[in-house]
Amino acid sequence: MGITAAPQIMFGDVMHARLLPKTNRFKYGIYYLCLPLSKIKTMALSYNRSAMISFYDADHGACDGTNLADWAQGILRDFHCDKADGEITLVCMPRVMGYVFNPVSFWLCHDKAEQLRAVICEVHNTFGERHSYICAHTDQSVITEKDTLTGRKIFHVSPFLEREGEYKFRFETRSGKFGAWIDYYNVDGEKQLITSLLGNTHILNKQTLRNAFWGYPLVTLKAIVLIHWQALKIIAKGIKYIPKPTQKVEKVTITSKITKL
Repeated sequence: MGITAAPQIMFGDVMHARLLPKTNRFKYGIYYLCLPLSKIKTMALSYNRSAMISFYDADHGACDGTNLADWAQGILRDFHCDKADGEITLVCMPRVMGYVFNPVSFWLCHDKAEQLRAVICEVHNTFGERHSYICAHTDQSVITEKDTLTGRKIFHVSPFLEREGEYKFRFETRSGKFGAWIDYYNVDGEKQLITSLLGNTHILNKQTLRNAFWGYPLVTLKAIVLIHWQALKIIAKGIKYIPKPTQKVEKVTITSKITKL
């Protein structure tokens, strides 16, 4: 089933590997929702109301309850991504027992032929701030799994990485699968951090939600706890702590360079 066809749930793994100046790596199981915005009110999931697993509009986009499709389409218009005129699928973590933290959510923006034309990577840090990176070709051509899109890093997330250098993004959205790779290169062009989110998608129904809830207990709380646990490990390895700078005015930026594998 294609990722635009119906609400789905993805079971997979998130991986981070720090390469410089000292190594640190972790990988753990996780699940994400894959929600076509035009079908979001038909999903077998609590919508804007409390439950064991639920989804709230206010957790994404403008984070004020604004219609999510309107927010995403406004961003696409502002950055002249007019070929992304089809379904938008939001890949994100849900609220679990009322708690949510989404380090990064992916808005997969398709054309009317269900081809991927843009991806909005909505990044949240642990300071309650957010920034969105738009990944798109300058000519708006279809994004394939062989394409790497490069964007300047301007948002402070980790207190152990400078706010400089660039990200390289890659995506896979074949039927039954989802993959996102985001690698960070420092100002000297050295690959310093590699990250990935990889998994298989399944129809979203009461059974798969039960499997998610009991198979990955309190997964959103686990995510924030592991972020702080990894920070303690990094400090113990003697990696420099970088105080949080004032964030830049821009809330949305777009990739500028493209390479093909």
